[in-house]
Amino acid sequence: MERPAATVALALSGLALTFCFERLYSECYTANGADYRGIQNQTSVHAGRPCLFWNETFQHPYNTLKYPNGEGGLGEHNYCRNPDGDVSPWCYIAECEDGVYWKYCEIPSCRMPGNLGCYKDNGDPPLTGISETSNKLTIQTCISFCRNQQFKFAGMESGYACFCGNNPDYWRYGEAVSTECNNVCFGDHTQPCGGDGRVILFDTLIGACGGNYTSPTSVIYSPDFPDTYATGRVCYWTIQIPGASQIQFDFTLFDIRDSTDMVEVLDGYTYHVLARFDGRNRPPVSFNVSLDFVILYFFSDQINQAQGFAVMYRATKEKLHRDITTVNQKFTEVITEQANLHINAAQSSKILYVITTSPSHPPSIMPEWTVYGLTALLILTVSAILAKILLHFIMKSHQEPSSAEIGDFHQGTTAGEIWSIFYKPSTSISIFKKKFKSQQDDCNLLVGN
Repeated sequence: MERPAATVALALSGLALTFCFERLYSECYTANGADYRGIQNQTSVHAGRPCLFWNETFQHPYNTLKYPNGEGGLGEHNYCRNPDGDVSPWCYIAECEDGVYWKYCEIPSCRMPGNLGCYKDNGDPPLTGISETSNKLTIQTCISFCRNQQFKFAGMESGYACFCGNNPDYWRYGEAVSTECNNVCFGDHTQPCGGDGRVILFDTLIGACGGNYTSPTSVIYSPDFPDTYATGRVCYWTIQIPGASQIQFDFTLFDIRDSTDMVEVLDGYTYHVLARFDGRNRPPVSFNVSLDFVILYFFSDQINQAQGFAVMYRATKEKLHRDITTVNQKFTEVITEQANLHINAAQSSKILYVITTSPSHPPSIMPEWTVYGLTALLILTVSAILAKILLHFIMKSHQEPSSAEIGDFHQGTTAGEIWSIFYKPSTSISIFKKKFKSQQDDCNLLVGN
């Protein structure tokens, strides 16, 4: 039997978590497919029942007359939807079966990343770690229970049973269709918790409050997902992909209704806040950050709760030379214009700075203009030195008389004569010959005019 397409690699030691799936680009990022907006219009891909159009089901509770503004994804089409928050997308069908006029849709592409699928329990559960039962079981309570016990996988069966394990061959008894795991969780009737003899498996990284991501692409969920996030949460996730020129973020789900609850994107090297999103400032559909190290930060206050968020990131490596500490300027301008960034000291991500160890900074790259400036300065300095040397030789050649001139000078000068130069402020410089007087005469050097 072949192993399913979804693969997981998880290392819990030192909170070093790697989370990768081949099925990252899913059409659903919620556990019950409430966000499905695909175009499947029959209950199964193979030999399924055709769905009725939502604008022709006026005899049923859900139709476009009652929901004319596209609520729940309804419209003038017959695609599978989940307008009532059931455990899976569904649609109305023309023929009733045992009085039931609707059916769940088996949609292979509608599986949130981290949902490993529905598997058979052949008398022995596919996970052989520890287990527990609860009449308040939800997906996240089971995941948290297994994660706290250092298990990689969590499985739910029959709505109340939770299994934990690290079994790499959890698929050994075979995989079942997702609609066979649609028993509601006893603790939340909008979530699927397996079925009779069927176990729905999840990766325990889902809903964790923080982690370190190094894979080129992955999905990060808010704490406690798919349950609503708890109050008083302070979580951060590091995303570091060496060699990446930029990281693209897509918030596939964003349900934060409180203006004081927030998600921040920070520079992993400087901890500067690049963008902040909350109940009043929603993130754009997609944006890029020109860094290879980013920190995602989440804070929730003590009052309101909501579904949270799901963000998919993808790192790209380009050959273009870029400064890895520069954020896309256009993105920053869009975010700054869209978001009215407010800083609250009690809720600021500075809390994160205290609990985060500063990573080593990358080697700084000298800007090109600095290199050009230093080169020009060096050329000017050398030119000045050469000019000074040349001027020195020219002046020296004019000041030093030739040997012939020196001989003529000595021949025309009487022995014992001295040339004197006198300067008068009101006149020019005068040069004349004058003999010293004898010792009996006046010894004043300046005699006559």
